[in-house]
Amino acid sequence: MLKINREDKRPIWQQLLDQAIHNITTGKWQPGELLLPSRELALLVGVSRSTIQIVYEELFSRGYTVTSRRGGTRVSDWNSRTSFTEDVKPQGPITPELPLLNEAVSHLQSWFRGKEYQNVEIDFSPHEPYLDQHFQKNWRHSFLQASKETDLDSWTYGNAYGFVPLREQIGRYLSLERGVHVHIDQIILTSGAQHSLDLIAQALLNEGETVSVEDPGFPAAWMAMKYRRMNVVPVPVDDYGLQVDHIHPQSKLVYVTPSHQCAVGVIMSEPRRQQLLYMAAQQQFWIVEDDYDSEFRYRGDPLPTLFSQQSQNTLYMMSFSKMIAPGIRISAIIGPQKAIRQLAQVQELTYRHLPIMEQLTLTHFIEHGYFMRHMRRVRNVYRRRHEAMSKAISSSGLGERFKLSGVETGLHMFLEAEDSFNEQAFTNQALEKGVRVYPLSHYCLESNRKGWVLGFAKVDESAIKKGIYRLAEMLL
Repeated sequence: MLKINREDKRPIWQQLLDQAIHNITTGKWQPGELLLPSRELALLVGVSRSTIQIVYEELFSRGYTVTSRRGGTRVSDWNSRTSFTEDVKPQGPITPELPLLNEAVSHLQSWFRGKEYQNVEIDFSPHEPYLDQHFQKNWRHSFLQASKETDLDSWTYGNAYGFVPLREQIGRYLSLERGVHVHIDQIILTSGAQHSLDLIAQALLNEGETVSVEDPGFPAAWMAMKYRRMNVVPVPVDDYGLQVDHIHPQSKLVYVTPSHQCAVGVIMSEPRRQQLLYMAAQQQFWIVEDDYDSEFRYRGDPLPTLFSQQSQNTLYMMSFSKMIAPGIRISAIIGPQKAIRQLAQVQELTYRHLPIMEQLTLTHFIEHGYFMRHMRRVRNVYRRRHEAMSKAISSSGLGERFKLSGVETGLHMFLEAEDSFNEQAFTNQALEKGVRVYPLSHYCLESNRKGWVLGFAKVDESAIKKGIYRLAEMLL
């Protein structure tokens, strides 16, 4: 018999339902057993018939009972279908072994963070930009204003290409600042460089095709391509950038960072650029031009893009991770309309679209002038820190022990060492002294070049000098 406990805070129907389920699952009410009609049970328990009807409806909806017009309500045979024998223990599905994924993630984490130490005082991270309270205040203002101004239509399923007003703002910026003139349908928004590369691999390449990448280079690029089962071939880099003569003849895509090489920081020479553009046209492969930090140039204006010289073969990648903050997670791919349309189709199928609030906020941030003011401010910060690092390397004597490159553009420099340099041992020794540096080996596929990639965006001038001198004391 079902009973009511008046001191129980649960609703009466819930008390009765829990008791009924207990009676069924423990076998007190056997499969096939006929339950009392709701009217009779209500009188026996002392509740309204509607309360019992709620209980019976819940039992039926959860599969504990079956009903028929003539047979009434009976306990179902659920137990025979769901109970476990002593030999069969409940277990979840077996997760597959994914060595390629595990290897890629391990390498990515090693490259991105370096070895974790608690006592790091100075971190020469090349991955993150400078952020301050001024940025946070302006971003918060744009967020609040965008929240007020948005209408209900913005919260429906969005455009797979990305928020139209934001793409329009990006188009204006590219035209004014980078000399890249495109139609809005040539722009698709993504959530970062890795997302961009994953889309490109899915939409424009077939599994097993050959992809050529810089070595040393951007690890996330070749890891994303490898995970998509592409044949990734390293191409060496020298003082003039990617060695175009070494590109694999069967390449369907070449990934390059011409304005500021991702690892060693060199600028791709004009003859090499023209050679690459000519080869892409002749052999009909894609050039993926990652223009991740070319806006920060310390000698002259930003260099012309490959895309502006040959748009039909080039996919131009830009990101707000270095220009503003990685947490925004908004990037863009610019390319021929047909290729971008295909990327948008994959986006619609797999990701649907980016979160709307970040797009609305960034649109307001650009449209109301905060973005350009932010860029002017951080350029001044980076110029001072760039100068501080250059002077410290020279005055400390490190410039005599190492070859310095990557000083014209971007947010990092490269100190190249001799072949005999014990890169990992000195990296660990630096960590013990509270200085984190980033070994070149983490950027290499097959290259044996050695040295340190040193970022200066998040380190103030006094800390830069202190860190460089600590390295010099350790090495010289």
